[in-house]
Amino acid sequence: MDAIDWAIIAELERDGRLTNVELAQRVGLTTGPCLRRVQRLEADGVIRGYRALIDPATRGRSFEVLLDLSLEAQDAETVEHFERTLAQAEEVLELRRLFGNPDYFVRVAVADLAAYETFLSRRVMTIPRVKNVTSHFTMKTVKPGP
Repeated sequence: MDAIDWAIIAELERDGRLTNVELAQRVGLTTGPCLRRVQRLEADGVIRGYRALIDPATRGRSFEVLLDLSLEAQDAETVEHFERTLAQAEEVLELRRLFGNPDYFVRVAVADLAAYETFLSRRVMTIPRVKNVTSHFTMKTVKPGP
């Protein structure tokens, strides 16, 4: 990858809806070479996709909670079942397995505190071998993630 590839990536990170013409102008290429570079970056897996960032309030999911979660055991069956179950939950925005303690970081978005309590008690705490869950309630989002 060269400086032009990095410039393309930076522009698309800022605005994934740029037309090829706009992108080419911003990085100093003509449209054909710019398109070929974008297609190569996509084929190589550097650009993994495009998406729209939606205001969570419009979906009734403006109450965000961060969870630290540990399991009683780390055997393959326990881990796979836990990950598969939580990854399928629509409330889960992000699920990361960590080194050390806690075992997982989970970012959840629901409508309100009551919806979170329902999610926690009916979805998370019913998964076998969940040992500990610590909930962190966001006071303010200073810098949102992608």
